[in-house]
Formats: sequence, structure tokens, C-alpha cells
Amino acid sequence: MSPASSFLPAWPDFNPRRHAGVIEFPVHHMRGGTSTGLVINERCAPTDPALREELLRHLMGVPLTGTHPGNRQITGLGRGTATSNKVFFANWEVSETGARIVSTLAQLAGNHGGIDWSVNCGNMSSALQLWAIDAGIVAPVPSATCDTDIRNTNTGVITTSRMTLMADGRFVAAEIPGVDGAFPSVDLFLHHPVGSKTGKLLPTGAPQDLIEGHAVSCVDVAVPMVIADAAAFGKTAHEPIDELVADLDFMAALRRVWTQAALRMALKRRDGQLMTIDDIARSETIPKVCIVGVPRHGGHIAARYFTPQTGHASMAVSGGCCLAAATLVPGSVAHRIAQGVPAIRDEFGDIEIGIENPAGILSATVVARQEGDRLEVRSAAYRRSAQILLRGHVALYRASPALVASLLPPV
Repeated sequence: MSPASSFLPAWPDFNPRRHAGVIEFPVHHMRGGTSTGLVINERCAPTDPALREELLRHLMGVPLTGTHPGNRQITGLGRGTATSNKVFFANWEVSETGARIVSTLAQLAGNHGGIDWSVNCGNMSSALQLWAIDAGIVAPVPSATCDTDIRNTNTGVITTSRMTLMADGRFVAAEIPGVDGAFPSVDLFLHHPVGSKTGKLLPTGAPQDLIEGHAVSCVDVAVPMVIADAAAFGKTAHEPIDELVADLDFMAALRRVWTQAALRMALKRRDGQLMTIDDIARSETIPKVCIVGVPRHGGHIAARYFTPQTGHASMAVSGGCCLAAATLVPGSVAHRIAQGVPAIRDEFGDIEIGIENPAGILSATVVARQEGDRLEVRSAAYRRSAQILLRGHVALYRASPALVASLLPPV
């Protein structure tokens, strides 16, 4: 963390409370990149895992038990799609390099109460430094750049978040694809992102595999992802995402490919056990999936991205970093299709890759070098913007007695 920031106590009054006989829980409702969700102070949350998950279901308006097809989440702050059903538990700690934020992501789905704890979210991560500043945990210095490290417990990845505060107290702003207007700019640097879930750049050991008759590449940089040639499915990777999702034959074929590819990647559940075909079929987070095609609008490659259960309206930044790195891997599907990719040298250098997606062009920078026939990736960076949508307390009308007791002492 740079000298331009320091850690301070959080707001003392932003804690769980009882009002009109109902327990209320403090939250920041935020946008990070093209995702929305909640950031909550982990020190206010229950320590018991079951009660913590109950709290999340109340906050986001998902079923407390079972499956409710068509649930619109009108009782909570979730918004239906995977990109708007995210909650970060945020904490802070002191490391050898200074104080840093500790983040744990919970990924929810609108129609059932299951919660996925297996992956990070690059978009929502861009909201964490702004949360820490707003909560009084980090104190930036005017007219200076503030760097704050973030350790994600889902993946173990360390990210450095960078924001710049102007002399008048406002943040330097940026415009990004998929977001209308300029908002506080956040640069996120992923350090040592290779093998986030598998420990390998190429989890199957090969730059390309033939699965269900399709050539695909399985790559793990920031997040494990299955990359397939759009043309092999009769697509271009320029279709509107809703059109792709509505093509049931295409989606079924893609699903068969990514589930089999995920098995070959030997992905694991949070408990360390290998994911089964059923685990993979239900997963809201891993592996990510994209189809890629020839660029048309000035980028290096075109992509349509899936999370994996639903199509993504733009391109997740973690997936963007993974795809950008994949374009540098000789023999990969992405390397074969990408056009105009800068040459890799034998010394580390910044390589910027433009990824055409439904919202525009996502620029991801890969810091890499070529060592013989091996690609070495040191870091990857991307620019996002963030905003606070609302800060306040959410009333938990149906909280169980155990949840209430875990949040407040008895009256």
C-alpha cells in the first residue's frame, strides 16, 4: 500500500441495530464495473456459516429454502442476473507490506438459496477501495494516488486497487464499456494470477483440446475459463447476447462442451473435493465460458461471455484478463483467431489486448514474457469505475431468532 493511504477505525454507528422491533443490517449497495451488489463489513456479520448464508438470502431477496423458479427478488436488493447478485464481506488486516482489505465473495442466484463461495469477481472488486474510503477505513490524500491491496479469500489472489483523489476532494473519473457516464476510476492490478483455481496456466496440460467435437482452450488466469471458436457453433461472436441465449440448441451444445471441459480441468469445490458433473452443471461461477471470433471494430479479438449459466451483457474483467492472456498462448484457440496481437519479448513487458464485446472494447493489460516455449504471466491489469448506489440499513423482517441473537445482544 502506498504512503498516500492509511487505515482508520470504521464508522462506530454503522452497525446492526433494532428499529420498531425489527433487526436492521448495515450495507453499502454498490456498482463495481458492470456488476452491482453489496459490500458489508464482515465484523458486523455472524461468524456461523449457516447464519451468514441466511443473512445473505434476506438481504438479496432469494429463497430461504428450496427453489422458486421465476423469483424476481422483490423482497431484497438482488436484481435477477448473476452480475447483480453479488455480496462482498470486507475486512482488513495488517500484512508484511502494510494494511490491506480482505474480501470474500458470495455469489447468489435469484431462483434458489444456494450460495457459491468458490470464485472472486473482478468487476465488484473495483468497489472495495471506494467502500473502504467511504467507511473511513482508508484515508486517501488529496492530489495523490492511493494504492490499497486486497486479499481475496475465495481465490487467494492479491489485487492492488488504485484510485486518485483530486485537490477538490473528487476522484479522477473514467468511462468504461457498459456504463453510461464517467464515475470514480479504479485501476485493478492482479498479481501472479496464473492458476487461480487449478495451479496451472493450462489446466488440461495442452493449449487446445477436442471436446464434444469442438476445439477449445482451457486457461486459468484470474479465473478458469473455457474458450471456444464461435465459428464451430455457427456463430461469429458478434451476435447480441440475448440472441445467443435464446438459441436453445446452441446453448445446449455449449453447455455440453463446458461441462466436459470443466471435468478435464479437475476443478474443485470449496471443500477441496473434485467437482462432479452435477456440481459443474449447477455452478454459477466456474468455469467461465466464452466463444471468440474475428474482430471487426478495432480490437484484437471478439468475444461473447457466459458466467456460465447466463450470458453476460459485456465482459467480466477477470474473464477479460484470462482471455487476453490466452491470446498470447501459442496453439490456443484465442491465439489462432486473434489479430494484430503485439509480439511477446523475452523480458517482461505490458501487452494490451482489446476485446470486443457487446458493450464496446475492454482493454486488458498482461505483463508477460516468453521464456523458450513457455509463457510467463506476472500480472494483469484492467480499468473499471465504481460508485456507491446507496448506504444504509436493510430491515430483516423474517430473520430467525438465531440470526437476530447473533447480530444483537438480547433486549
